[in-house]
This record gives sequence, C-alpha cells and structure tokens, in this order.
Amino acid sequence: MRISYCTWGMMKVDIEQAIPAIAKIGYHGIELAVTPGWPTDLVTLDAPKRKLIRQLLSDYTLTLSAVAGHTSFCEDDSTRNNTNMQRLRDSLTLAVELATPGNPAILCSLLGGGIDEWETKKELIAERVYNLGEYAASLDAILAVEPHSGTAFDTPQKALWLIKKLGHPAVRINFDISHFDIIGIGIDECVPAIAPWSVHTHVKDQRGIYPKHEFLTPGSGPFNFVHFLSAMHQAGYTGFIGMEVSVMVQRKPGYDPFVDAALGYYALVHAFNESGAPLER
Repeated sequence: MRISYCTWGMMKVDIEQAIPAIAKIGYHGIELAVTPGWPTDLVTLDAPKRKLIRQLLSDYTLTLSAVAGHTSFCEDDSTRNNTNMQRLRDSLTLAVELATPGNPAILCSLLGGGIDEWETKKELIAERVYNLGEYAASLDAILAVEPHSGTAFDTPQKALWLIKKLGHPAVRINFDISHFDIIGIGIDECVPAIAPWSVHTHVKDQRGIYPKHEFLTPGSGPFNFVHFLSAMHQAGYTGFIGMEVSVMVQRKPGYDPFVDAALGYYALVHAFNESGAPLER
C-alpha cells in the first residue's frame, strides 16, 4: 500500500504550490480534486495547465492516485443529468491524460441523491453507472463510486448490490470508511466486504454518529487506524490509502492545509508501522 493526499483539503492552494508541498511531506501520490470551486476545477484545466500538472507530478515523483470528480448521478432533469454525465466523462478523460505510467487511471465520484431516494432511484443509478463504466472501459480507466453518508448510496449493502448487479470490470469502489463509521458500521463489518471491490480509499478521522458527527484529520480523533490498516492488508488491498481533509475541518478558524496534510501523513505512517501492514516506500 501507499499513501496519497487528496487536494480536496487545499481548496485555496494553487496546484503549483500544492504538489511540491505534498511531495516534501512524504506522500507517494496525489488525488486531484476537479470539482467546482477548487483551483483545479475541471473547466479551468486547459492543455497548458494539464501539461504543467503532468510535469510537476514527474518532477516531484508523485503518482496520480485518482481524480476526484464528485458529481451527482441522481438528477431528474435530463438537461442537468446530461451536463453531469459529460463532466464525468471529461473527468475520466483527464484521469487517463494525467495517469502515471504503470498505474490505473481512476475517477472517484459520489452518486448523490437524498438518503431516502435509494429505493426509488437505484435502478436509474445502476443504469447511469453502467453507462459511465462502459465509457471508462473504452479508455482503459476505472470508475470508483463512493458510498457516502447522507446520500442515497450510503451503506456497504447498497455498494455490494450495485457492484454485483452491474458485474462491470471498470466499476469499482472508492472506500471511505469514515462514512460507514459514523453510521455505526465498524472495521470488522465493512472492510472484509468492501475492500475486495475497492481500487482507492479515503480516510479521515471522525467521532460521533451521523448526523451529529464530526470529521477530523487523521491523528486528531479516536479512529483505530492500526486495526483498519491491518484489516485492509488481511483483505488483500494493495492500493492507495488516501488522506482526505473534510470541508468540515477546512471551515474551522485558523485551518492550515499544510499542517493538516503533515498531521495526517505522519499519523498514517505511524499506524502502518504499528500494524505491520506493508507500506511501499
């Protein structure tokens, strides 16, 4: 396994500053957030900007672990849905353009929707995910869908239903255990079920139960990362452990993205050392 940093945590930091800082801390990879409002919003990434990012990744020996392109699959309005699907296709294309040789091109996305909409929309979601999976396959890329608390797609059971229904080799899971932890689903329950289908992960720290929960940076909360990493290793997971800083943390007065990036990295390195799970250096 390796450790990556998601630039979701650097909403106000230009990529020219972010990549050198992430590499200096010690991260092995970077997940590029291309959602609206971030410095690397997809619509701002013209050819020269993409070339610059590729060069920076090479110069600082960072692997692109994934592109974070979170966009809803649940729009009822056909025009808005078409816009969303095109954005996701373009994000997959970007993931391929920026992919590090020898590593998969992965797009991570939530599926969206309300927490009470699963039963009415799961077939529609499945159809749209399958279609985007077909596009991913045509590029030799992977769509990694993320179960997320507070959305229609929020439990391991729903994740397994979707993956097994589609049976699509280009559709896998972005496993963010924090969203299961805050709804009372622990490591021993979800890791054996979800890790085998996962191609990427997010980790945060967290306490409390949804919706009265608090997301934290790894190293500043109670989550047992030693147990988590050991369980992931036992489940056969070999990909990136992606450190993510929640917007909940970023909104706090005095938030310093570089301090939290370092805190999360060293907390994970310590947990790897304690767990005995292999960390590729």
